[in-house]
Amino acid sequence: MDQLVKMVSDKTGISESQAQQAVNVVLGFLKERLPEPVASQLDAVAGGKKLDSLGDLGDIGGQLGGLLGKK
Repeated sequence: MDQLVKMVSDKTGISESQAQQAVNVVLGFLKERLPEPVASQLDAVAGGKKLDSLGDLGDIGGQLGGLLGKK
């Protein structure tokens, strides 16, 4: 997550502590609103992990379709 915090700090001109707070707020917001299999991967991705396949997320297509209003 340090890389993400540094990127936010560099691009916005805010301090790294402010960038850390901003990143935490955004990640918390996304975790509350995304389907659990996606939300549970956010910390790993923010920490620099690359997901090798969509298999890591299960039925992401169906879950996002439901989130976007498809039935």
